[in-house]
Amino acid sequence: MEEIKDRSAKAFYEAIDEADQDKTALLITVIDGEYAGEKALFSGSELMWASNTDGFAMAHKKELLAISESGCSTVNGAKIFAEILGNETKLVICGAGHVSMAVIAIGKLLGMHVTVIDDRQELVQNAIAKGADEAVCKGFEEALREIRGDNDTYYVIVTRGHRYDMDCLRILARKRYAYIGMIGSRKKVRLVMETLVKEGVAKEFLDSVYAPIGLRIGAETPEEIAVAIMAQIIEVKNKAKRTLGFPGEIMKALQAEGRDSLVMATIIARQGSSPRGVGSKMLIAKDSSIIGTIGGGLVEGRAITCGKRMLLDEERGAVAMERGAMTMECGPAVMERRPAIMDVDMTAGAAEEEGMVCGGRVQVLLEIV
Repeated sequence: MEEIKDRSAKAFYEAIDEADQDKTALLITVIDGEYAGEKALFSGSELMWASNTDGFAMAHKKELLAISESGCSTVNGAKIFAEILGNETKLVICGAGHVSMAVIAIGKLLGMHVTVIDDRQELVQNAIAKGADEAVCKGFEEALREIRGDNDTYYVIVTRGHRYDMDCLRILARKRYAYIGMIGSRKKVRLVMETLVKEGVAKEFLDSVYAPIGLRIGAETPEEIAVAIMAQIIEVKNKAKRTLGFPGEIMKALQAEGRDSLVMATIIARQGSSPRGVGSKMLIAKDSSIIGTIGGGLVEGRAITCGKRMLLDEERGAVAMERGAMTMECGPAVMERRPAIMDVDMTAGAAEEEGMVCGGRVQVLLEIV
Protein backbone atom coordinates (compact mmCIF):
# COMPACT_ATOMS: atom_id res chain seq x y z
CA MET A 1 0.00 0.00 0.00
CA GLU A 2 1.28 3.48 -0.89
CA GLU A 3 2.19 5.47 2.20
CA ILE A 4 1.12 9.10 2.50
CA LYS A 5 2.98 10.54 5.47
CA ASP A 6 1.54 14.05 5.33
CA ARG A 7 -2.22 14.40 4.81
CA SER A 8 -2.31 18.14 5.48
CA ALA A 9 -3.79 20.68 3.06
CA LYS A 10 -0.30 22.15 2.61
CA ALA A 11 0.98 18.77 1.43
CA PHE A 12 -1.98 18.48 -0.95
CA TYR A 13 -1.20 21.79 -2.67
CA GLU A 14 2.47 20.88 -2.84
CA ALA A 15 1.57 17.54 -4.43
CA ILE A 16 -0.38 19.36 -7.15
CA ASP A 17 2.64 21.57 -7.85
CA GLU A 18 4.99 18.60 -7.90
CA ALA A 19 2.87 16.24 -10.01
CA ASP A 20 4.77 14.95 -13.05
CA GLN A 21 3.58 17.01 -16.01
CA ASP A 22 4.32 14.07 -18.31
CA LYS A 23 1.65 12.00 -16.53
CA THR A 24 -2.09 12.41 -16.14
CA ALA A 25 -3.00 14.17 -12.89
CA LEU A 26 -6.34 12.89 -11.56
CA LEU A 27 -8.05 14.53 -8.57
CA ILE A 28 -10.94 12.65 -6.98
CA THR A 29 -13.45 14.22 -4.56
CA VAL A 30 -16.17 12.08 -2.96
CA ILE A 31 -19.26 14.26 -2.80
CA ASP A 32 -21.83 12.12 -0.99
CA GLY A 33 -22.22 9.11 1.26
CA GLU A 34 -20.03 7.78 4.04
CA TYR A 35 -16.81 9.10 2.52
CA ALA A 36 -18.11 12.56 1.53
CA GLY A 37 -15.28 15.10 1.51
CA GLU A 38 -12.47 12.62 0.90
CA LYS A 39 -9.93 13.64 -1.71
CA ALA A 40 -7.18 11.79 -3.53
CA LEU A 41 -4.61 12.90 -6.09
CA PHE A 42 -3.08 10.46 -8.57
CA SER A 43 -0.18 11.11 -10.93
CA GLY A 44 -0.33 8.38 -13.53
CA SER A 45 -1.02 5.27 -11.45
CA GLU A 46 0.75 6.62 -8.34
CA LEU A 47 -1.23 7.93 -5.38
CA MET A 48 0.40 11.29 -4.63
CA TRP A 49 -1.83 12.41 -1.76
CA ALA A 50 -4.98 11.26 0.03
CA SER A 51 -7.00 12.77 2.86
CA ASN A 52 -7.59 9.22 4.13
CA THR A 53 -5.07 6.55 3.17
CA ASP A 54 -7.40 3.77 4.37
CA GLY A 55 -10.48 5.25 2.76
CA PHE A 56 -12.34 5.33 -0.53
CA ALA A 57 -9.44 6.01 -2.89
CA MET A 58 -7.37 3.03 -1.86
CA ALA A 59 -10.37 0.71 -1.72
CA HIS A 60 -11.40 1.63 -5.28
CA LYS A 61 -8.13 2.65 -6.88
CA LYS A 62 -8.57 0.45 -9.96
CA GLU A 63 -12.01 1.90 -10.78
CA LEU A 64 -10.82 5.46 -10.20
CA LEU A 65 -7.77 5.12 -12.44
CA ALA A 66 -10.04 3.93 -15.26
CA ILE A 67 -11.65 7.42 -15.38
CA SER A 68 -10.57 9.23 -18.55
CA GLU A 69 -12.38 12.57 -18.41
CA SER A 70 -13.56 15.17 -15.94
CA GLY A 71 -17.05 15.07 -14.48
CA CYS A 72 -19.33 13.34 -12.00
CA SER A 73 -19.78 9.58 -11.87
CA THR A 74 -20.74 6.86 -9.41
CA VAL A 75 -18.20 4.37 -8.07
CA ASN A 76 -19.40 1.59 -5.79
CA GLY A 77 -22.56 3.55 -4.97
CA ALA A 78 -20.74 6.77 -4.06
CA LYS A 79 -20.97 9.90 -6.19
CA ILE A 80 -17.58 11.33 -7.03
CA PHE A 81 -16.25 14.30 -8.97
CA ALA A 82 -13.17 13.55 -11.04
CA GLU A 83 -10.86 16.20 -12.48
CA ILE A 84 -8.23 15.50 -15.09
CA LEU A 85 -6.15 18.47 -14.03
CA GLY A 86 -4.69 20.77 -16.61
CA ASN A 87 -1.71 22.96 -15.89
CA GLU A 88 -1.67 26.72 -16.29
CA THR A 89 -2.40 27.57 -19.92
CA LYS A 90 0.79 28.92 -21.46
CA LEU A 91 0.94 30.89 -24.70
CA VAL A 92 4.37 31.17 -26.32
CA ILE A 93 4.56 33.67 -29.19
CA CYS A 94 7.55 33.48 -31.52
CA GLY A 95 7.92 36.94 -33.00
CA ALA A 96 6.95 40.35 -31.65
CA GLY A 97 5.40 42.17 -34.58
CA HIS A 98 1.97 43.78 -34.95
CA VAL A 99 0.02 40.51 -34.90
CA SER A 100 1.86 39.44 -31.75
CA MET A 101 0.81 42.58 -29.90
CA ALA A 102 -2.86 41.78 -30.53
CA VAL A 103 -2.36 38.10 -29.63
CA ILE A 104 -0.76 39.15 -26.32
CA ALA A 105 -3.78 41.28 -25.44
CA ILE A 106 -6.28 38.50 -26.13
CA GLY A 107 -4.12 35.87 -24.41
CA LYS A 108 -4.01 37.93 -21.21
CA LEU A 109 -7.75 38.60 -21.43
CA LEU A 110 -8.23 34.81 -21.45
CA GLY A 111 -6.04 34.36 -18.38
CA MET A 112 -3.07 32.76 -20.13
CA HIS A 113 0.58 33.06 -19.13
CA VAL A 114 2.11 34.80 -22.15
CA THR A 115 5.75 34.52 -23.21
CA VAL A 116 7.08 36.41 -26.25
CA ILE A 117 10.35 35.64 -28.01
CA ASP A 118 12.19 37.94 -30.42
CA ASP A 119 15.81 38.89 -31.01
CA ARG A 120 15.02 42.58 -31.46
CA GLN A 121 15.23 44.48 -28.19
CA GLU A 122 12.87 47.30 -29.15
CA LEU A 123 10.10 44.84 -30.06
CA VAL A 124 10.64 42.86 -26.86
CA GLN A 125 10.07 46.09 -24.94
CA ASN A 126 6.82 46.59 -26.85
CA ALA A 127 5.71 43.12 -25.76
CA ILE A 128 6.40 43.95 -22.12
CA ALA A 129 4.44 47.18 -22.43
CA LYS A 130 1.54 45.26 -23.97
CA GLY A 131 1.35 43.00 -20.93
CA ALA A 132 3.40 39.88 -21.71
CA ASP A 133 4.36 37.96 -18.56
CA GLU A 134 7.78 37.19 -20.01
CA ALA A 135 9.62 38.68 -22.98
CA VAL A 136 12.82 36.97 -24.07
CA CYS A 137 15.36 38.78 -26.25
CA LYS A 138 17.23 35.85 -27.77
CA GLY A 139 17.37 33.85 -30.97
CA PHE A 140 14.32 31.62 -31.43
CA GLU A 141 16.20 28.32 -31.19
CA GLU A 142 18.05 29.30 -28.02
CA ALA A 143 14.96 30.66 -26.32
CA LEU A 144 12.73 27.71 -27.23
CA ARG A 145 15.27 25.21 -25.90
CA GLU A 146 14.78 26.79 -22.48
CA ILE A 147 10.99 26.35 -22.54
CA ARG A 148 9.95 22.97 -21.20
CA GLY A 149 6.62 22.65 -22.97
CA ASP A 150 3.71 20.42 -21.90
CA ASN A 151 0.15 19.51 -22.84
CA ASP A 152 -1.00 23.01 -21.89
CA THR A 153 1.53 24.99 -23.93
CA TYR A 154 0.31 26.72 -27.10
CA TYR A 155 2.89 27.98 -29.61
CA VAL A 156 2.16 30.75 -32.09
CA ILE A 157 4.81 31.23 -34.79
CA VAL A 158 4.59 34.72 -36.29
CA THR A 159 8.22 35.50 -37.09
CA ARG A 160 9.51 37.81 -39.80
CA GLY A 161 10.67 35.14 -42.23
CA HIS A 162 10.85 31.51 -43.44
CA ARG A 163 14.25 30.90 -41.88
CA TYR A 164 13.04 31.79 -38.41
CA ASP A 165 9.87 29.73 -38.83
CA MET A 166 12.01 26.69 -39.59
CA ASP A 167 14.25 27.41 -36.61
CA CYS A 168 11.17 27.31 -34.38
CA LEU A 169 9.71 24.13 -35.86
CA ARG A 170 13.00 22.22 -35.62
CA ILE A 171 13.06 22.78 -31.87
CA LEU A 172 9.33 22.27 -31.30
CA ALA A 173 9.45 18.91 -33.08
CA ARG A 174 11.20 17.61 -29.95
CA LYS A 175 8.83 19.14 -27.39
CA ARG A 176 5.41 18.42 -25.94
CA TYR A 177 2.70 20.86 -26.90
CA ALA A 178 -1.04 21.40 -27.04
CA TYR A 179 -0.96 23.43 -30.24
CA ILE A 180 1.46 24.85 -32.78
CA GLY A 181 0.30 27.36 -35.37
CA MET A 182 2.38 29.12 -38.04
CA ILE A 183 1.39 32.22 -39.99
CA GLY A 184 1.96 32.49 -43.72
CA SER A 185 0.54 31.97 -47.18
CA ARG A 186 -0.09 28.46 -48.46
CA LYS A 187 2.93 28.80 -50.75
CA LYS A 188 5.18 29.80 -47.85
CA VAL A 189 3.85 27.02 -45.64
CA ARG A 190 4.42 24.42 -48.35
CA LEU A 191 8.00 25.62 -48.89
CA VAL A 192 8.79 25.47 -45.16
CA MET A 193 7.28 22.01 -44.73
CA GLU A 194 9.00 20.54 -47.81
CA THR A 195 12.37 21.89 -46.65
CA LEU A 196 11.99 20.43 -43.16
CA VAL A 197 10.87 17.03 -44.46
CA LYS A 198 14.04 16.89 -46.57
CA GLU A 199 16.03 17.67 -43.40
CA GLY A 200 14.44 14.69 -41.65
CA VAL A 201 11.82 16.40 -39.50
CA ALA A 202 8.96 13.93 -39.00
CA LYS A 203 6.08 14.49 -41.41
CA GLU A 204 3.65 13.35 -38.69
CA PHE A 205 4.79 16.28 -36.55
CA LEU A 206 4.56 18.78 -39.42
CA ASP A 207 1.05 17.57 -40.27
CA SER A 208 -0.01 18.48 -36.72
CA VAL A 209 0.98 22.13 -37.19
CA TYR A 210 -1.92 24.50 -37.88
CA ALA A 211 -0.68 26.31 -40.97
CA PRO A 212 -1.79 28.71 -42.25
CA ILE A 213 -2.68 29.62 -38.68
CA GLY A 214 -6.13 30.61 -37.43
CA LEU A 215 -9.75 29.98 -38.28
CA ARG A 216 -10.83 31.00 -41.76
CA ILE A 217 -12.86 34.14 -41.05
CA GLY A 218 -11.42 36.38 -43.75
CA ALA A 219 -9.18 38.20 -41.26
CA GLU A 220 -7.12 41.06 -42.70
CA THR A 221 -5.90 43.45 -39.98
CA PRO A 222 -3.45 42.36 -37.24
CA GLU A 223 -6.30 42.49 -34.73
CA GLU A 224 -8.59 40.34 -36.89
CA ILE A 225 -5.78 37.85 -37.48
CA ALA A 226 -5.19 37.67 -33.72
CA VAL A 227 -8.88 36.93 -33.16
CA ALA A 228 -8.72 34.10 -35.74
CA ILE A 229 -5.61 32.65 -34.08
CA MET A 230 -6.98 32.78 -30.56
CA ALA A 231 -10.35 31.39 -31.65
CA GLN A 232 -8.55 28.38 -33.08
CA ILE A 233 -6.55 27.94 -29.88
CA ILE A 234 -9.75 28.09 -27.82
CA GLU A 235 -11.30 25.47 -30.09
CA VAL A 236 -8.32 23.12 -29.61
CA LYS A 237 -8.12 23.77 -25.87
CA ASN A 238 -11.77 23.08 -25.22
CA LYS A 239 -11.67 19.71 -26.98
CA ALA A 240 -9.36 18.40 -24.26
CA LYS A 241 -11.21 16.45 -21.55
CA ARG A 242 -9.46 18.28 -18.73
CA THR A 243 -10.27 21.06 -16.32
CA LEU A 244 -8.38 24.30 -15.86
CA GLY A 245 -6.83 22.86 -12.70
CA PHE A 246 -5.92 25.34 -9.96
CA PRO A 247 -5.20 28.78 -11.50
CA GLY A 248 -2.16 30.60 -10.16
CA GLU A 249 -4.08 33.26 -8.22
CA ILE A 250 -6.17 30.58 -6.49
CA MET A 251 -3.18 28.41 -5.64
CA LYS A 252 -1.35 31.42 -4.24
CA ALA A 253 -4.30 32.23 -1.95
CA LEU A 254 -4.62 28.61 -0.81
CA GLN A 255 -0.93 28.43 0.11
CA ALA A 256 -0.82 31.76 1.97
CA GLU A 257 0.52 31.45 5.50
CA GLY A 258 -1.95 32.11 8.33
CA ARG A 259 -4.93 32.62 6.04
CA ASP A 260 -8.54 32.34 7.22
CA SER A 261 -10.85 29.57 6.07
CA LEU A 262 -12.22 29.96 2.55
CA VAL A 263 -14.85 28.17 0.53
CA MET A 264 -13.83 26.64 -2.78
CA ALA A 265 -16.64 26.73 -5.33
CA THR A 266 -16.15 24.32 -8.25
CA ILE A 267 -18.52 23.69 -11.16
CA ILE A 268 -18.97 19.91 -11.23
CA ALA A 269 -21.76 19.55 -13.79
CA ARG A 270 -23.51 21.63 -16.41
CA GLN A 271 -26.38 21.18 -18.83
CA GLY A 272 -27.29 23.49 -21.67
CA SER A 273 -25.79 26.96 -21.74
CA SER A 274 -23.70 28.06 -18.77
CA PRO A 275 -21.00 30.70 -18.37
CA ARG A 276 -18.06 28.46 -17.36
CA GLY A 277 -17.03 24.86 -17.85
CA VAL A 278 -16.70 21.91 -15.49
CA GLY A 279 -13.77 22.38 -13.12
CA SER A 280 -13.96 26.20 -13.05
CA LYS A 281 -13.04 27.38 -9.54
CA MET A 282 -13.56 30.36 -7.28
CA LEU A 283 -12.56 31.09 -3.68
CA ILE A 284 -15.05 32.83 -1.36
CA ALA A 285 -14.07 34.68 1.80
CA LYS A 286 -16.22 35.48 4.83
CA ASP A 287 -16.50 39.13 3.72
CA SER A 288 -17.95 37.95 0.35
CA SER A 289 -14.78 38.84 -1.55
CA ILE A 290 -13.75 36.33 -4.22
CA ILE A 291 -10.70 35.10 -6.09
CA GLY A 292 -11.32 33.67 -9.53
CA THR A 293 -14.73 33.25 -11.12
CA ILE A 294 -17.30 30.62 -11.99
CA GLY A 295 -18.96 32.87 -14.52
CA GLY A 296 -20.57 35.75 -12.69
CA GLY A 297 -24.30 36.42 -12.58
CA LEU A 298 -26.81 34.26 -10.77
CA VAL A 299 -24.57 31.21 -10.27
CA GLU A 300 -21.74 33.21 -8.78
CA GLY A 301 -24.04 35.30 -6.61
CA ARG A 302 -25.70 32.27 -5.07
CA ALA A 303 -22.34 30.56 -4.54
CA ILE A 304 -21.05 33.60 -2.65
CA THR A 305 -24.14 33.68 -0.44
CA CYS A 306 -23.93 29.95 0.35
CA GLY A 307 -20.16 30.03 0.84
CA LYS A 308 -20.34 32.93 3.27
CA ARG A 309 -23.05 31.13 5.24
CA MET A 310 -20.88 27.99 5.47
CA LEU A 311 -17.95 30.02 6.82
CA LEU A 312 -20.10 31.82 9.38
CA ASP A 313 -21.64 28.50 10.49
CA GLU A 314 -18.17 27.02 10.90
CA GLU A 315 -17.05 30.03 12.94
CA ARG A 316 -20.09 29.83 15.23
CA GLY A 317 -19.60 26.08 15.57
CA ALA A 318 -15.97 26.53 16.59
CA VAL A 319 -16.93 29.13 19.20
CA ALA A 320 -19.62 26.83 20.59
CA MET A 321 -17.14 23.96 20.85
CA GLU A 322 -14.66 26.16 22.71
CA ARG A 323 -17.39 27.03 25.23
CA GLY A 324 -18.36 23.39 25.63
CA ALA A 325 -21.85 23.98 24.30
CA MET A 326 -23.04 21.87 21.38
CA THR A 327 -25.38 23.83 19.09
CA MET A 328 -27.11 23.19 15.80
CA GLU A 329 -24.40 25.18 14.02
CA CYS A 330 -21.73 22.63 14.89
CA GLY A 331 -23.37 19.57 13.42
CA PRO A 332 -21.29 17.00 11.47
CA ALA A 333 -21.57 18.75 8.11
CA VAL A 334 -19.97 21.86 9.59
CA MET A 335 -17.44 20.44 12.02
CA GLU A 336 -16.25 17.72 9.62
CA ARG A 337 -16.13 20.20 6.73
CA ARG A 338 -18.27 18.05 4.48
CA PRO A 339 -18.90 19.44 1.00
CA ALA A 340 -22.23 20.86 -0.09
CA ILE A 341 -23.74 20.82 -3.58
CA MET A 342 -25.60 23.83 -4.92
CA ASP A 343 -27.92 23.31 -7.88
CA VAL A 344 -28.78 26.38 -9.98
CA ASP A 345 -31.46 26.21 -12.68
CA MET A 346 -31.02 29.21 -14.99
CA THR A 347 -34.18 28.61 -16.98
CA ALA A 348 -36.93 29.55 -14.55
CA GLY A 349 -37.96 31.39 -11.41
CA ALA A 350 -35.35 33.77 -10.07
CA ALA A 351 -33.26 33.43 -13.20
CA GLU A 352 -36.10 34.76 -15.34
CA GLU A 353 -36.80 37.56 -12.89
CA GLU A 354 -33.16 38.64 -12.99
CA GLY A 355 -32.98 38.46 -16.78
CA MET A 356 -30.50 35.59 -16.56
CA VAL A 357 -32.22 33.01 -18.75
CA CYS A 358 -29.25 31.13 -20.20
CA GLY A 359 -31.17 27.91 -20.65
CA GLY A 360 -28.74 25.92 -18.52
CA ARG A 361 -28.37 24.18 -15.23
CA VAL A 362 -25.24 24.13 -13.12
CA GLN A 363 -24.13 22.15 -10.08
CA VAL A 364 -21.50 23.74 -7.85
CA LEU A 365 -19.48 21.90 -5.21
CA LEU A 366 -18.79 24.05 -2.13
CA GLU A 367 -15.95 23.00 0.20
CA ILE A 368 -14.41 24.72 3.20
CA VAL A 369 -10.63 24.84 2.64
